[in-house]
Amino acid sequence: MGFHPGVPTGDFTLAPPTIISALGIAAFSSSLDSLVGCSALAPVFVPSPPRAPERGVSVFKAGHCRFQRRCGVRVQGRKMKRLTLFALAITLIATVFAAKSPYQAVLQHSRIRGRTHGPNVCAMQKIQGTDKKYFTNCKQWYHRKICGKPTVISYECCPGYEKAIGEKGCPAALPLANIYKTLGMVGATTTKMYSERAKLQEEIEGPGSFTFFAPSNEAWAALPTEILDALVSNVNIELLNALHYHMINRRLTSDDLKHGSSFSSMYQDFDVHIHHYSNGIVTVNCARLVKTDQHATNGIVHVVDKVITAITNNVNSLIDTDDDLDTLRTAVAAAGLTNLLENEGTYTIFAPTNEAFEKIPQETLTRILGDPVALKDLLNYHILKNLHCSESIVAGTPLETLQGSVLEVGCDGTEMTINGKAIVMQKDKLGTNGVVHYINELLIPDSAKTLLELAEGSVVTTASKLFKDAGLTDHLIGSEAVTLLAPLDDAFKGKSLAMTPDMKKLLRNHILKERFSSKSLYHGQELETLGGLKLRVFVFRNNLCIENACIAAHDKNGRYANMFVVDKVLAPPMGTVMDVLKADDRFSTLVGAIQRAGLTELLNKKGTYTIFAPTNAAFSAVPPADLNKLMRDPKELAKLLKYHIGDEFLISGAVTSHTRMKPLAGDKLELGTRNSTMYVNRVSVVEGDLMATNGVVHAVDVIIKPLPPKTVSDQAEGSTVRRTSAVRVGTHVMKNDDLFQKVLRSQSSKAMSRVQ
Repeated sequence: MGFHPGVPTGDFTLAPPTIISALGIAAFSSSLDSLVGCSALAPVFVPSPPRAPERGVSVFKAGHCRFQRRCGVRVQGRKMKRLTLFALAITLIATVFAAKSPYQAVLQHSRIRGRTHGPNVCAMQKIQGTDKKYFTNCKQWYHRKICGKPTVISYECCPGYEKAIGEKGCPAALPLANIYKTLGMVGATTTKMYSERAKLQEEIEGPGSFTFFAPSNEAWAALPTEILDALVSNVNIELLNALHYHMINRRLTSDDLKHGSSFSSMYQDFDVHIHHYSNGIVTVNCARLVKTDQHATNGIVHVVDKVITAITNNVNSLIDTDDDLDTLRTAVAAAGLTNLLENEGTYTIFAPTNEAFEKIPQETLTRILGDPVALKDLLNYHILKNLHCSESIVAGTPLETLQGSVLEVGCDGTEMTINGKAIVMQKDKLGTNGVVHYINELLIPDSAKTLLELAEGSVVTTASKLFKDAGLTDHLIGSEAVTLLAPLDDAFKGKSLAMTPDMKKLLRNHILKERFSSKSLYHGQELETLGGLKLRVFVFRNNLCIENACIAAHDKNGRYANMFVVDKVLAPPMGTVMDVLKADDRFSTLVGAIQRAGLTELLNKKGTYTIFAPTNAAFSAVPPADLNKLMRDPKELAKLLKYHIGDEFLISGAVTSHTRMKPLAGDKLELGTRNSTMYVNRVSVVEGDLMATNGVVHAVDVIIKPLPPKTVSDQAEGSTVRRTSAVRVGTHVMKNDDLFQKVLRSQSSKAMSRVQ
């Protein structure tokens, strides 16, 4: 019997979304959206509310409710009842969908997308230029892409249904027949033909309860000619064995195909290995199920996209017996990983070929092969914790390795990719405890690299070259426990790269004497450099900085040393704020003004000052008469200068879009950033982060003035006046209305006033 919206069924009513919406629950749609994969289109079971006797309880019907408190309780009760119904509905939905397998959840989404085309119609996505089709999930539906390639939407009968002449959609269930006939109905005609040739027809027509993983016609056509010829010759015994390996002597629906499960086949009880992934992909021996749950009188048929073969060896045996993996085999033995790859597990191994090892510089390869720790990290970086057949990957996915880092495993059309590169040469070589994918490029984790290797080929190549030119290579390739502060390439724009003595000294101060993690740094900490300086650590709400340079990326943790990528070239402090100003000719007028105002001692003593220092150009812009008058009045001059000084430490990296700082005199300064430029009271900073031992100097070419007080815009002010006027006019009109006066004098109105 079919269900219809609003028709009672036992203790439940099948309620369409409009009923839920009528409850006033705006969140219902988004909640159901997440449960079914972004569509709140399916009908929902909710408990049927008991019918209450009709009573005049509306507070809007004047005179029908004599006691407003009782009415309020009734209205509140109804709200609670509606909320209870909503909670029950969500709980029931969650229970229903939580019980579904990932495949069934994706199938349900495809049904929802296809329902406008009639009953039992599923939306399918086909990758352009291929024959590969997928039931659609939410992400793929909106992106219209699978494996980075555009898809075409088609609408087909869902599994188990077929079209009926003159009717919309696929209203008719497929006729229930034996497995042999079902193979023809689902389009697996080549498997049906080979079943007849191998003398299997009688078995799959007769009594029993079988599961048949039937290769599609395309799967048979994809077999190499020599393999197919070998199967169909030899008095058909090999073909029969191959087909029996595709069969299980029990009925298994897609819900029974649990992730990581194995079932004995009908060929010498060799296991077939099932993987049911969270994205709805189901595989048997890495062959994807493309048509599932085709029921038959004597079992069930699942169409798969490959001809599968018996699995007898573990992944270590696969590596041992392949000449293309000689170097890998030697490395596995040297790292002591042989037992791991022989024992039970569900690993994915990206196996570098001999060619992949040959691409690595001999010096680097020799170092890693001779270092047991680095070698083990290297190999573990090629092993995923879980088994992933290539067919399970339909988009880039971060997957954790045994080494602890993650690899971005994705696909580009039919190519499998690792970290965005199509380096997988051969896929899905399945063993009893994992799967092997061959790659032609060695993956080297940071934990097996030297500092120089961490820096090369990244966003700090300029710094890497400068460190080498400065004669610091030994510190970058050795086993010293140090930390390298490597500025981004952009940090050197506009700077001289000449290798002067000062540049060499500066670069030595970019190497810390100890190995640090950014997570262990704290505010006020001092870090000693190879150059003998002590660098200060500053922790801000939005940044972690060492002097003027803020950490711009995650730590790079090498074999012996770590690297912090920073956004600026370090500018270590060379004296007090006053020393910094005196050393720069741009501030000669400011220095004289500070001395006249009696602030020299303040800017020389210990503290944490931020000074927005007007340059000579800023003072030159002031009319001469005003400037002379100001310079002759030390009190006013001090007041002006103190407005440019904050009693807290703020480098440019600490400033966000809305930062305020209290100056030594006057109202707060408004700080912000736009297009990498720092502003104070809308005045741009022409050069920032001139570091001092007691603060930081930011140069400005304009004398900073207080911002005008914020006022309400004319438009907003006008709208306020209009709103107030409207209210007053409305009240005036209502008070002159005789009916309104009667309502005010009524018993209901008096009761309402008491409640309020």
